[in-house]
Amino acid sequence: MDLLNSFKRAALTVFALTISILSYAQTGKISGTVTDKKTGETLIGVTVKIAGTTKGVSTDVEGRYSIAGLTSGKYTLNLSYIGYTSKNISDIEVTNNQVTVVNSILDEAGGSNLGDVTITASVKQESINSLYASQKNSTRISSGITADQIRKSPDKNTSEVLKRVSGASIQDGKFLVIRGLSDRYNVALINNSLLPSTEPDKRAFSFDIIPSNMIDKIVINKTATPDLPGDFAGGVTQVVTKDIPDSKFINFAVSTGYNTQSTFKDFYSNERNSTDFLGFDDGTRSLPTNFPSTRGVYNGGSTNLRIANSKLFPNLYAERKYTALPLQNYQFTWGNVAKFKNEGTFGSIISLNYRREQNQRIAEREAFDGINFINKYQDLNYRYNVALGGLANFSYKIRKNKISLKNLFNQSFEDSYINRNGFINQNTDIRYTSSEVNQKSLLSSQLEGEHQLGEKNIKLEWNLNYALIKREQPDLRTIMYGSIQNSNSPFSLIDDNTKRFFSDLNENNYGGSASLNLPVNIFNKKGTFKFGGLKQVRDRDFNARIFLYTPASSSEFDANKLILPKESIFSTNNISRDGFVLDEITNNQDSYTGKTDLNAGYLMLDQALAEKLRLILGARAEGYKQTIDALNSTGQKRSYEKDFFDVLPSLNLTYNLNEKSNFRLSGSRTVTRPELRELAPFVFVNQEEGVQIGGNPDLVRSQNTNADIRYEYYPSPGEAFTFSVFYKNFKNPIEQVTDGSSTADNLKFSYQNADKAYTYGFELDVRKKLNFLSEASWLENFIGFANFTYLRSEVQSSIPGFQTRQLQGLSPFLINAGLQYNSPVSGLSMSALYNRIGDRIGKVGNESVPNIYEKGRDVFDFQISKKVLKNKGEIKLNVSDILNQSNVSFLNFGPNNKTFNRADDAVYYSYKSGTNFTIGFSYNIDLKNK
Repeated sequence: MDLLNSFKRAALTVFALTISILSYAQTGKISGTVTDKKTGETLIGVTVKIAGTTKGVSTDVEGRYSIAGLTSGKYTLNLSYIGYTSKNISDIEVTNNQVTVVNSILDEAGGSNLGDVTITASVKQESINSLYASQKNSTRISSGITADQIRKSPDKNTSEVLKRVSGASIQDGKFLVIRGLSDRYNVALINNSLLPSTEPDKRAFSFDIIPSNMIDKIVINKTATPDLPGDFAGGVTQVVTKDIPDSKFINFAVSTGYNTQSTFKDFYSNERNSTDFLGFDDGTRSLPTNFPSTRGVYNGGSTNLRIANSKLFPNLYAERKYTALPLQNYQFTWGNVAKFKNEGTFGSIISLNYRREQNQRIAEREAFDGINFINKYQDLNYRYNVALGGLANFSYKIRKNKISLKNLFNQSFEDSYINRNGFINQNTDIRYTSSEVNQKSLLSSQLEGEHQLGEKNIKLEWNLNYALIKREQPDLRTIMYGSIQNSNSPFSLIDDNTKRFFSDLNENNYGGSASLNLPVNIFNKKGTFKFGGLKQVRDRDFNARIFLYTPASSSEFDANKLILPKESIFSTNNISRDGFVLDEITNNQDSYTGKTDLNAGYLMLDQALAEKLRLILGARAEGYKQTIDALNSTGQKRSYEKDFFDVLPSLNLTYNLNEKSNFRLSGSRTVTRPELRELAPFVFVNQEEGVQIGGNPDLVRSQNTNADIRYEYYPSPGEAFTFSVFYKNFKNPIEQVTDGSSTADNLKFSYQNADKAYTYGFELDVRKKLNFLSEASWLENFIGFANFTYLRSEVQSSIPGFQTRQLQGLSPFLINAGLQYNSPVSGLSMSALYNRIGDRIGKVGNESVPNIYEKGRDVFDFQISKKVLKNKGEIKLNVSDILNQSNVSFLNFGPNNKTFNRADDAVYYSYKSGTNFTIGFSYNIDLKNK
């Protein structure tokens, strides 16, 4: 509670100081973007003037303009550009201390006789036209969500935002699934730079680390174009963080939350460290200073020396009881924009975010061999999570040039403490605890530029980027006691399940890209020829050490020590010749280094073939080298190296049926490459599921063929109806599979290439205002939306017993639906949202172990918010996961294939997380705008 009070005092102090220094502006501003009606490309150098005045500017390299210093009233904008019909936009209302956004489109002049023609439109009409243009003119099939839609949802981070997008779902609360295809088939970009994998055990980016309030827009591209990375089959997610603001501002937000099965209840863990609340371990969990550096040195010492070294480890097994506090979330954002006499503009956005929560999961796990339960137990899983993040973006624009430095940092800390009770091996009752800390850091920095060269709209874009990823698991501790069932014997230590594990992963990512857009004119139709290249290098270093508590001397060991409680069993007095010593059991394969080197180049033509027909055609060439260096089981150095070169053509054809609808065709070749962890011969134990996961250095990349057809109709601004049909064929798809040596009570998983697979399906997406139900004006404020994705797949695999089945990780259907209400007059907003996925194979089985399915569940969320304090403040109440249905993974033993039947199937892993109630307050302060 001291931390909460400190944050409250700090927030009040910042608020008071800010209010005391503010001087409010007495003028307003008009700003916006000008685009080409037919192509959707932004137009550089358009002259934008205030009618009847000398005030005017030209659009910059992003097609943006901003005119400040306007007193309250109504204005008319004049837009003119060589080769385009001029336009007047009337009825633009400007309010003191506010920014009025007016986005506009210009149409090409039909001939020389139209050079002096001017079209007049009201600001409302132009807003409609601009929205239609942005909806229709994407070069590829895509779905997206904007900052305004994010604000009206209960989502606190990017992963929650993404599950609202058509064809998308989230796995494990943070990993993106597109069109039913798991994270391995997707790739992510942030501000035109590739996002590296944040996970050591899979190819995936953890989207929960990006706060939702820092997002300008998210676009999921579901078809390929040559300027997109070629390593995907599901989609390419482009996350664009906020850039130069329209005006200076300060925003802060505070929220707190209650979880129905955690908050104010008893919460257990090992003792917290002094800096855990900041998301950093203070070093207490690290390997002791001066501890022997290698397994050989340590195990080669005498028994007395090993006892002395074992005493260097603090006894941290003692359990502490706390009270789970409410969720705490604090955000502070500062935006600044300055204009210079040389027409330059400098803008910055700096944001800090802190989040802490404590949740309890009630989980169960079963191991079933088809006849008997081998293992069966229940977990109380206490999760302590802290996220500390920051974003700092700086941009400078002058005339036709823009340079930006964009930085993102996130520190994530999770302590998962498990209390497990049940039985194993059909005859042994157990008491097991584990404490697993995962400490993850991401630092991403990008320097990028946009430039118009000459007077012909030649556009140069470049990007230099660096990312550092760190993941530490300091002192993962497990301890297990067992007792023969139905006996009065005491619980005694099971030493082969009592371990301490330390791991450290460091990965450096370096990259750069550049592209040039050249205007062309083919068949008297305007188009763009684009070419570019990319280089991206990843260097990973992973090390792990594993220790096991064993009797120090078989002849001198005091067996009475086996029944001592966990709080004292490994105290200094019991690390002795008649007690315990740590034995290092680190394997040769428990460390590896990995490197990837990607080099790509592409050519792309975006050309109008006729008045209503647009073609995007080209190819991308990618050379990729991956190397894993590790020791084999005998200690010999091994290097696993693979080189791939792929030419990836793509075609997108758009036919403009009319002003409100398009018909699209797309075809492409792409690839899916294995992740470094999937290649590394390292075996890791998943503590929650109690299974081993190992890599396979013999994996090869999957080659994918994709085809899409889509019809899209936009009846009015903000409304849409789209229908897509798609087909994908995979050669050598990569899947997570059950190792052939696995049994029901000893599951091991690895990765394998299937022979081939295909998937096909359709997407239906509808977004509609409810005023079609009645002429009542209040229905204008309601919007209903729904999207449905249906998929079928089949895999042909060499795995015995499972030659034909559903593709691993593929959901047979996805549903998103919702109803939103937003009243601009009262400032009241409400939203009700629903999400569900179909049952999917989480892990492929073998002849003795059936497929493990993840069961779909219904997720309902609700939000209500109200603008207060002259619309500068907002109070928001969120209720998420109202039904709190169980997350269930099951072994499909029953005859009813793919469907969970409690009478026949075994629960591989099941848990509930509780319903969250969150209330928050945010306040936006507009600083003086010159």
